[in-house]
Order: sequence, then C-alpha cells, then structure tokens
Amino acid sequence: MKQKSDDVTPLMQQYNTFKTKFPDAILLFRVGDFYETFGSDAIKTSRILGITLTKRHNGSAAETELAGFPYHALDTYLPRLVRAGERVAICDQLEDPKLAKKIVKRGVTELVTPGVTTNDNVLSVKENNFLCCIYLQGKIAGTAFFDISTGEFYVAEGTPEQTEKLIQGMSPKEILCERSQYDAVTAMLGSKFYLYKLDEWMFSLNNARDRMLKHFGTSTLKGFGVENMTLAQTAAGAVFFYLDQTHHDKISHIVALSRIDHDQFVWLDKFTLRNLEVFAPLSENGKTLCDILDQTHTAMGSRMLRRWLAMPLVDTAAIALRHDIVGFFSMNTEVAGESENLMKQIGDLERLAAKTATGRISPRELVQLRKSLVAAAAVKKLCMEQDCPSLHQLAGGINDCDEICNRILSEMNPEPPAQLGKGDVIATGFSPELDELRSIAKGGKDYLIALQQREIERTGITTLKVSFNNVFGYYIEVRNTHRDKVPSDWIRKQTLVNAERYVTPELKEYEEKILNAEEKINSLETELFNQLVLAAGNFIPAIQQNALSIARLD
Repeated sequence: MKQKSDDVTPLMQQYNTFKTKFPDAILLFRVGDFYETFGSDAIKTSRILGITLTKRHNGSAAETELAGFPYHALDTYLPRLVRAGERVAICDQLEDPKLAKKIVKRGVTELVTPGVTTNDNVLSVKENNFLCCIYLQGKIAGTAFFDISTGEFYVAEGTPEQTEKLIQGMSPKEILCERSQYDAVTAMLGSKFYLYKLDEWMFSLNNARDRMLKHFGTSTLKGFGVENMTLAQTAAGAVFFYLDQTHHDKISHIVALSRIDHDQFVWLDKFTLRNLEVFAPLSENGKTLCDILDQTHTAMGSRMLRRWLAMPLVDTAAIALRHDIVGFFSMNTEVAGESENLMKQIGDLERLAAKTATGRISPRELVQLRKSLVAAAAVKKLCMEQDCPSLHQLAGGINDCDEICNRILSEMNPEPPAQLGKGDVIATGFSPELDELRSIAKGGKDYLIALQQREIERTGITTLKVSFNNVFGYYIEVRNTHRDKVPSDWIRKQTLVNAERYVTPELKEYEEKILNAEEKINSLETELFNQLVLAAGNFIPAIQQNALSIARLD
C-alpha cells in the first residue's frame, strides 16, 4: 500500500522528488557524510558493491531499504556501479547543513552513464570512452561518436552494414537511439552494447542544427564538412541534448566535428576483428595485436593507435606520409630516442584539456599540464631541426602556449597538493594578501606553542598541552593528577575520565584570529586557482591540437 505524502518524512519527500525525475538511474543521495540509496536502488547498490543492506524509517512506522557509503569513497564505488551498466544520478547538498533553516537544499549535480563520464577510475587510459548515437532513415544511418573525456566528436553516414562495422571498430560504451527505432537498432547490433532510448523530439534536424550552431558559435556547419550530412547532424544534435539532460553543461572543449568517410578506410567486421585478435584475445591469457604493436609513450598515442588499427587507411598519400616519418625515425635513432624521452614527460593532454573545460582539474594536474606543454614544445623544436618535410608538416601544428605556461609557472606552487585546501597551492610572492594571511596563520600557531610553554612555567603543570578539535576549537588539557594547580582564570569546557579541558580568553582570541586567517586563505587560494583555470580554458583548442600532433608522432 502506497503511503500518503503526509506520512513520509521530509527527507524522503525530497528524495522521492529527485527519484521521480531520474527513475532509471541509481540516485546517490547525500546525507551528511554519506551517499545513501533507498528502496530498489539500495537493493541493487548493495548487490553490486557488496555493502550492507539495512532499513530506515520512512514515516508512520514504515520502513524502506537503505544502503550507503561515505562520501569520500565516491571515486571507489562510482566506477563499480557504472561498469555494471548502471546510470548514476549524484544528488549533493547545495548548502551548509549548519546554515539550513529546515531541510538541506539538494540538487542533482551530475548524471553519470557508461558513455558519459570524466571519472579517472571509470576511464581506461588506452581506450576512448565513446558515446554513440544512431539515427536511421530508410537504408541509411547517421552516427555520432563523442568522448566527453577528450572532446573528440566524429560523425558518419552509411548503410546499416557500414554502420555496424564502424561501431564494432569504435567500441562505444553506450549507444543512444530514438525510442521508436530501438528494435531496429537492436536487430542491427545485437545485445553486445549498452543501448538507451531517447524521446523523438531530440531527433529533429532543425533542433539539432540550432543546438550545434549555438554551441560552436557559427552560422553554418560547412566549415566542418558536414553541411549535407543531415542524418549525422541529427545524431550529433541528439548527443548535445543528451548532455543537457545528463547535466553536462561544461563542454567548451568540444571545438569541432570531424567526419568519417567510409571510402577512406578498410572496414573490418566483428568476425575479422575477433579472428585476427585485434583487440580481444581468443584464449584467456592471450596477447592481442594491439598489445603487441602498442609501444607508445603517451595516452593520446595509445588511443590513436587503437583507432588506426580499427580503421586502416585506404588513401595512399596519407599512408606514404606515415611511412616517410617512420622511415626517418628508423634511420635517425638518436633523434627518435630524444623524441621518446620528451614524450614520456607528456601527460594526457586531451583529458587534461577536458578537465580544464569542466573545471575539474586539480592543482597537481594543472602543473602537469604546464610540464606537458613545455615538453611538447621541445618535441616541436627537435622535429623542426630535422631534414624531413613530412616531420615538419606534422610537428608544425604544435603550439608553444607560452602565455599560459608562464602564468602557471609564476602563480602556482611547483609541487602543489592534489586538492585545494590540502596545502599551499598558490606560489609565495604572487599575492601579497595571501602571503600576509599565511604569515598570520603560521605566526598564530607559533604563538600557541609559546603560550603552552608559558602556561607550563606559570602553573608548574609539565604535562599540560594545547590541542584542537572541531567541537571546542583550541583548549588546554590537564590530567586529573594536576587539577589542583589549575589557575582560577581558566574556564572548564569538558570533563574526561582522566582529564579536564579548559579555555582562556587569550586562547579564544588567538583561535579566532588563526581560524579566520585559514578560512580566508582557502577562499583566496580557491579564487586565484579558479581564475588560472579559466585562463587555461582559453587555450583548449591549442592544447587539443598539440595532443593530436603528439599522438600522431607517438
């Protein structure tokens, strides 16, 4: 029997509101320090993650299933849910619970699906995480392939047979289709892929064109060479609508569409890919062709090699260009060795660019971005010094990105913490205000050490110590054996089994000074870091071009 809304607790009413909006996703509902799931979600989550299934009261003595985990374990548990083929809606607390007058304001901040994720623990370094969309019309299919973790966006049109081979080669993690075409797409692809149905309005050509023109800031799609590919445009537009639906609105790293022409490649069917063991071995401990050939040094190069194996070239001019560069490196092993050593210093530029665009890049990753760009510029210099026009053509596209590299160098601590708030992120000397606050915070802590020593000398309590916790702030702890020596101006704050805790007016004054300084430090560092990330966002097209050139060289 369904409960009346009046019988349900306010928390569960709020939960039910969000669950109604995301009925086919597991809703991770932030409650304090935990992400909790309820009802059928809890049963499913408990089974997939192997965590305890309990119950909670849902008002009027009713109970509902409950399974949860600490919020800081999200990066551990989220990948396991997504790899199990689940869509996961993350519902976070949008205000400080201490400041909430009634129930804490919450909102879904991200919908993670198998084909739309930027989580490093879900992604494979050596593979793209493609989201595919198919739109059928008669005997032609339009397809779009998008990787949100790199910003790559490809479109194609062809027969169902060509489309099936293309999808086998690209190996998308999730495929979208119009609701009414679900059976036809299933018949074409079988049950190997994760398939998700979308509403028909998302597959309107006019809507698709308008959405893409708005994103790219252009009046036409001619510059991308897809103006006449109406089915591919429809599929690509549906991808944009899906990103809107899944709350992925920070997508400035999508800077272009690239068309895939079927007559440029040799198309391998699934039987050929399997029998040649290109990507999957026939025996349990076997090696694939890709495993043997992949001697790359960068993540971008590894992913590109995988695509090259899936789509061998037909164009002899393009093949000759590759052979020319391979021939040069094979004859100039010293240059090849120098190039390899430099490329080993280059991080995953594609995914670092995507993290910059989505605002999810960490301080340590931003410093890695600079080091990678500096190494890429050194690769360009080395290549341009060689007597090989084909190499010049390829390496010439690398951008030095001096401006943002210099800013990161001057503004960032060269060895920053992995997260904001976990140490000094901004370099000393960059912000006078920040330096002053750090001096206050450090000086305050030194003062507390001096205060402790002074009170020991004044009272004769050699074991007293000044400590801190989140409940009482700073306090002086005295063991019961010395309780009779406590001065009258100390204020008792807490009684323990073997000790008493006290505060003094002087201690509270310095506590406020220190905590205010630390709070301002965190706020200012966050502001300065976000400004730097925003500036780096202006270089995303250049960073992506560097990634492309380095991947080809690799």
